[in-house]
Amino acid sequence: MNERIRTLVQGIKSLEAELEVEMARRRIELNFAVHNGKVRFEHVVIARHRAVKSGLTRYVLGSRPLMVLTAPLIYSLILPFALLDAFVSLYQAVCFRVYGVARVRRRDYFMFDRGHLAYLNAIEKLNCVYCSYANGLIAYVREIASRTEQYWCPIKHARRVIAAHNHYTAFLDYGDAEAYRRELPTLRQELQKSGTDGTSH
Repeated sequence: MNERIRTLVQGIKSLEAELEVEMARRRIELNFAVHNGKVRFEHVVIARHRAVKSGLTRYVLGSRPLMVLTAPLIYSLILPFALLDAFVSLYQAVCFRVYGVARVRRRDYFMFDRGHLAYLNAIEKLNCVYCSYANGLIAYVREIASRTEQYWCPIKHARRVIAAHNHYTAFLDYGDAEAYRRELPTLRQELQKSGTDGTSH
């Protein structure tokens, strides 16, 4: 990675850290805190949340008929998602050990905290669990795939990649054959200590 790209990457990481600070400030404004993985709201906030909760009957009757009809299609995706989860978890359990690649901690990618929100009814909470699982799974699979890519083919593409994964900036430039042969072992070594965010410790 050349010096200019390294500087830009550090700038992005610095902005991400600032964003985390701002999000923490916003949590304070909304009167909730997270202790040992559990969300805690003040009682007055919980009462306010319950006041705006939409009852199940009103929620269902207020939904467009086509939205109700598409629900089985949306939820049918749980089958391929579960299969993907099982196969990718098996893949990394076997292959990452063989390659010497640090395994991705599955629990770091799945957040099921929206059930604590008193302004959501049972259907909304179920929807949130489903969305949390689907998006957490995709992030988990992506991290496994990106570590695999770094191990086997850490070369940037000739064209711009939209929403590239965290490992991509460290990949070798397209067409730089000497760098590929020289730096591939180092990039593989870095995966032995890779963190859950795709960065190395």
